[in-house]
Amino acid sequence: MASGAEKLAPSSELLTKIMWTFFLLVCYRVGVYVPVPGVDIVALADFFSSLQGSIFGLLNMFSGGALTNVSVFALGIMPYISASIVMQLLQVVSTDVKRLAKEEGQAGKRKITQYTRYLTVLISIVQGFGIAAFLESMPSPGGLSVVLSPGWEFRIVTMITLTTGTVLVMWLGEQITARGIGNGISLIIFSGIVVGIPGAIGQTYQQIAAGAMNIVVALLLLVFMAAVLIGIVFMERAQRRIPIHYAKRQMGRKMYGGQSTHLPLRINTAGVIPPIFAQSLLLFPATIGSFSSAPWLENIVAQFQPTSIVYNIVFIGLIFFFCFFYTAIIFDPKDIAENLKKAGGFVPGIRPGDKTREYIDIVLSRLTLWGGAYIAIISVIPMLLMAQFNVPFYFGGTSLLILVGVAIDFMGQVESHMISRQYDSLVDKNRTKGR
Repeated sequence: MASGAEKLAPSSELLTKIMWTFFLLVCYRVGVYVPVPGVDIVALADFFSSLQGSIFGLLNMFSGGALTNVSVFALGIMPYISASIVMQLLQVVSTDVKRLAKEEGQAGKRKITQYTRYLTVLISIVQGFGIAAFLESMPSPGGLSVVLSPGWEFRIVTMITLTTGTVLVMWLGEQITARGIGNGISLIIFSGIVVGIPGAIGQTYQQIAAGAMNIVVALLLLVFMAAVLIGIVFMERAQRRIPIHYAKRQMGRKMYGGQSTHLPLRINTAGVIPPIFAQSLLLFPATIGSFSSAPWLENIVAQFQPTSIVYNIVFIGLIFFFCFFYTAIIFDPKDIAENLKKAGGFVPGIRPGDKTREYIDIVLSRLTLWGGAYIAIISVIPMLLMAQFNVPFYFGGTSLLILVGVAIDFMGQVESHMISRQYDSLVDKNRTKGR
């Protein structure tokens, strides 16, 4: 009975974390269906039905359908992601921000997190006010007014409501990361995409029933999505292993070292961050440009639709940029080379120190280049197919990449938690026997 209780203890703790994650995600999904005051829901649904396939359809997917309802979570987590991008870019540009991130330890990281929250509130205020003004200026196709009582009162209330909703979503994501399992921000985006898949399947079935889509084309698209899914799983698991040898060292009468291991380098080191960050940056100017009826702003919006050539060219460029940028932040070849040198490790045929750093940097750059190409292909080609066959965004490569990447990360953290708990139980058992 004692051994059985020891086996159940780690599982109960893991179950608690999973239940916390599920509960907080449910709280987020409840908020998606709470509309802001002063909006006609019927006219709103009529209005957004004409925007399928536009930049608003993509933004609605990332917000988990909250934009369609103009709910308190209509902005979703995208303002926080935009603020995180700005703060990470400032770590490269500003020496003060870089010093906070690297030299001041946890205190500096807490300050950066605080600045990110402030910037999130500022971006939410701008976007919330813009959405309110946009809803006032654009009637629905049926001639009904989306806003019941237009004016400054509606704009201010909507701005405050949407900003508060974004702050609450940000808090929920942080609580998931702290109390639950996995990255809270990624899981919020993951849940928004997952709950939209049944509706996308129903929409596709309606297109087939109405004759707007050929059944053969639908089957081919299904096979293509399965192939993309298999390719994503393969590439997310793929890695380059650099062999590492450790020299033998004599300490007293015993010899230590002489072992061989490897340094695993993933092809896609940045994970799902590049497409999320890239689309966040592309959504922001297009959304701001939609808040005015000026001809030059309407031209910008037309050029930055997800199916346009300009959008996809800029999208590919941003994907490569964030692949290299994020990899440089989380992976420092200099630190790895110094740690290997201190531990007596070396790459066969490469001198320890600067030569090892240069070698790792070259290998990592090549892998990041291929990883960027893989993400660009996965993200852009399905987008073009959606434009050709009018397929919902939920079946796109970016959606599948986020779903697979977040699921793999979630399962990896669950496995790591189980292994660590088993290790702790073995250590406690050995201590008990020693006593």
